[in-house]
Amino acid sequence: MLMNRSTLLAIVTLTSMTMSAQTHHEWARTPPMGWNSWDCFGPTVTEQEVKANADYMAKYLRKSAWEYVVVDIRWYVENDKAHGYNETDPVICMDTHGRLTPAINRFPSAADGAGFQPLAAYVHSLGLKFGIHIMRGVPKLAVERNIPVPGTRVTARDIHSTSHQSVWLKDMYTVDASKPGAQEYYNSLFALYASWGVDLVKVDDISSPYRKDEIELIRRAIDRCGRPIVLSLSPGPAPLEEATHVSTHANMWRVIGDFWDNWSQLEEHFSLFAHWIPSMGPGHWPDGDMLPLGRIGIRAEQGDPRATKFTRDEQTALMSLFLICRSPLMFGGNLPDNDPFTLDLISNEEALAVLQRSRNNRLLLDDGQRVVWVADDEGTEDRYVALFFADRRQIDVQRALWSSPLLTHEAGKRSASTEVRIAGARKLFLVVTEGGNGRDWDHADWIDPRVIKGGDTLHLGRIPWRHATSGWSTVHVNQSVGGNTLTVDGTAYDEGIGTHATSVIEYDIPEGYETFASLVGLDGECTDHTEGSTARFHLFTEHPSGGAPLDSIEVTLSAEQLGVKNGWVVRDLWGRRDRGDCRNGLTVRVPHHGAALLKIGKP
Repeated sequence: MLMNRSTLLAIVTLTSMTMSAQTHHEWARTPPMGWNSWDCFGPTVTEQEVKANADYMAKYLRKSAWEYVVVDIRWYVENDKAHGYNETDPVICMDTHGRLTPAINRFPSAADGAGFQPLAAYVHSLGLKFGIHIMRGVPKLAVERNIPVPGTRVTARDIHSTSHQSVWLKDMYTVDASKPGAQEYYNSLFALYASWGVDLVKVDDISSPYRKDEIELIRRAIDRCGRPIVLSLSPGPAPLEEATHVSTHANMWRVIGDFWDNWSQLEEHFSLFAHWIPSMGPGHWPDGDMLPLGRIGIRAEQGDPRATKFTRDEQTALMSLFLICRSPLMFGGNLPDNDPFTLDLISNEEALAVLQRSRNNRLLLDDGQRVVWVADDEGTEDRYVALFFADRRQIDVQRALWSSPLLTHEAGKRSASTEVRIAGARKLFLVVTEGGNGRDWDHADWIDPRVIKGGDTLHLGRIPWRHATSGWSTVHVNQSVGGNTLTVDGTAYDEGIGTHATSVIEYDIPEGYETFASLVGLDGECTDHTEGSTARFHLFTEHPSGGAPLDSIEVTLSAEQLGVKNGWVVRDLWGRRDRGDCRNGLTVRVPHHGAALLKIGKP
């Protein structure tokens, strides 16, 4: 059969793309594991801090397959800052070809045009791999200076577009893929990274919204640079309808926005991973974002310096879910600050084997309370089982002891005061629900929430809560959820709790307190900038669902559900101990917001 020229060209192109995909998928046969500077240091990390984390990884984690050391955003700015990028007077470092280069005051080894090559060489000398973050596009500074694109007769001004510019960091313009020189620009970029010895590039502002044209430019540039560079796409969520495209072109891509240390965001991962599992496979991994574990927030964009706000049970649940769903693992804490619990959690090789060896991963059960994932072990008949107590009981606002009116951005409707009788209560639940408009700016403040008996006042912001969730970010004490001064109706307050709908904060209170009092309101960081903030505040003295608070729950699975055989034994992977056989099925008590991770197989 004869083929015309266009048909033949299409076949050749398709074959080339397939071979390319097969090649770059070999570079991440298992989910990448490493450390990333973002959760600790935001856009301000230094060479010394990167080396300290690399040293720790080499000493304690390399044997457990951790290998990537990634420098996150804005390494090219000399004077950036935490808690909001410096976009007023940033000193940006760039070479004569319009390519961003490391700030020498933060990365001294980059002097004399060396770029990241010396730092990458140091990381490689430890037996590890080196990665960087970039923003998609061409620097605004290169466009302003009209710098030529290497190997072409065009300039940065010729290939740029002001459309689709990032709304949250304006260092870059879009590269218009239809313009001559667009591919050559990205080729020159990745040729530079290859010469530095870069092993992974995290490209930001490219997958939500999804920038298909620039993703394809980057894919071709990597394939032509002569070095295997793992491609990570950010932020999330990537659109599920682009699953085929993203899994063909990238090695990992985000399924969620920035993930911090609060249960509400972790709980979102259960359904997200279930949607993306069909797109998972060797070389292409749906990414649940970084692990906000250990000591984070040191100079970060989210919150003050702190140990993760996840409880130990929640940390175990986080790791169990990421392992059984085979998400890439990028640790966010400052590794040298790890305590023994954190080190043990991330270096447990029996548990990490689930990430490396599991196959046919699937959701077995989700009844709103109990969640069970199972997977097969590669090369054996063994099974992996992860069991979770998600506690997704719904808030029944009709049962609230008190509820505020609907609060909105409108003047006169931003706040309310309450003083409620709570005689006999030993529990308090401070609850915020969103107002029903589907927006995401529901920043909510409890100003000086307190309980009173006679002349004795107990300020809730001064005692630990039992559990706390926030719809976005984490619950903050004496700060708004965005990490700023608590501000309601234009007045600043020193004491209170900042959160985001939907939120539940549970307290145990001593006996005898008779009254609860607080000012509640929408924080100025949302009412001053958007008309989309709406929320209601509620007070409960019993669990908001109407049921009892549960510290744990039993999860029972039959032998038929598990697909096991007589005589098979159960291994507790976190506890590193055998639990007996499972010929009659399996019953495990799982702690609240916790997990169990098991292996079932031949003794």
